[in-house]
Amino acid sequence: MKISHQNQILKTISYVGLVSKPNDTTLFPFYKAIEQALHKHGSKLLVEAKSAECIGCEGVSFEYMCEQSDFLISLGGDGTLIALCRKSFAFHKPVLGIHAGQLGFLTDIQTDEIGSFMDDIFKGLYRIDNRMMLEVSLHVNDTIKHLVAFNDIVFSRSTISRMATIKAYVDGVLFNSYYGDGLIVSTPTGSTAYNLSAGGPLVYPLMKALILTPICPHSLSQRPLVLPVDFEVSFTSGDDTVIVVDGQETYHMRDVDRVSVKIADNSARLIHSLDRNYFDVLKKKLHWGNV
Repeated sequence: MKISHQNQILKTISYVGLVSKPNDTTLFPFYKAIEQALHKHGSKLLVEAKSAECIGCEGVSFEYMCEQSDFLISLGGDGTLIALCRKSFAFHKPVLGIHAGQLGFLTDIQTDEIGSFMDDIFKGLYRIDNRMMLEVSLHVNDTIKHLVAFNDIVFSRSTISRMATIKAYVDGVLFNSYYGDGLIVSTPTGSTAYNLSAGGPLVYPLMKALILTPICPHSLSQRPLVLPVDFEVSFTSGDDTVIVVDGQETYHMRDVDRVSVKIADNSARLIHSLDRNYFDVLKKKLHWGNV
């Protein structure tokens, strides 16, 4: 079976929102390049207030930016893009990642391609990929705190001197107890992140699956597991296990009764060049095929 891309094209592009890498004051030239490229096509750029303060321009509130914009731009690295996708999740706007960071698995447009790719966007020469996200629920007594994760949720031992014990349930039935440094629950997109470092499988990013990868397990029989997204997986721990969502939010198992993870109702929508090929990205970033 061939996994195809849905050919989604924006009907209008009147406003575009911009969020930049936090505390990076060197991004002003790229902001100007984006602004000029949009102005050329009769569109206006809206810059989120904190980003505007850092760059040195006029800003608007994040909510107003998301409501008004036809698509959003992340100017920075993968972390900036992930944070924007999570924070703007409820608005369901497409996000374009412009690479001004380090590794860049997700942000494939380079800063010297801003003008040419903006021209392509207004010609309809792009695609929008739907990337699965996780809905994470923290259950405390009769209340539930809902979060979303783009890459992963990590259960990690609280201190280096002790192991973590994490019990995992599928549809309420215990199926495994993980004892070691922790456990990663990853999306296919997140399979190239912490999951990869922990020895987990690479999964094509347009698939829908839950990837469970133990971190340095205290048993040779523990192996990564890929589950269909029909399941809701729950976790408990008697230890003070730390819960880290996308490396950006931290909670403690001592403060919750259980954590449940399932596929989110909506996907993240990423704008990509028509020339982008996932396997080319893997070869470039992971140096595959180099002799």
